Amino acid sequence: MGMGGGGTGGAVSEINVTPLIDVLLVLLIIFMVIVPVVPHGLDALVPQPPKSKSPPPDNDRTIVVQVLSNGAGEPAYKINDNSFNKSAIEGKLAEIFATRQEKVMFVKGDPDLDFSKVADVIDFGHQAGVDNIGLITPRVAAGQ
Repeated sequence: MGMGGGGTGGAVSEINVTPLIDVLLVLLIIFMVIVPVVPHGLDALVPQPPKSKSPPPDNDRTIVVQVLSNGAGEPAYKINDNSFNKSAIEGKLAEIFATRQEKVMFVKGDPDLDFSKVADVIDFGHQAGVDNIGLITPRVAAGQ
């Protein structure tokens, strides 16, 4: 039973290359598709550590609201190391951010507190017109 279709019915000594060409074309298409998709790294400058170990200068434009646990149930609030009552925070934040172009505030909460106390300060910031509010986590405070 020869597959050649010839009427002789004898064995064919030639290799049928049609299936091999099909396999070759499929592999060629696969490699043509894969090669352009190979990710290339981006050229970037890696930040270098500071040469001296001096503390960074304090930025008077940075507003950090701290929510500190005092053990009595109601937390203590500080804006840049100035203590405030909870009722006075929103007014003070509105006063600070009324004249600023860059309305960025950071909130640092005590790990022992419930997050709802920190969320209240975030709400005060939104009501005062702050555009960006960042959270200072223990890892951020440690410089990691």
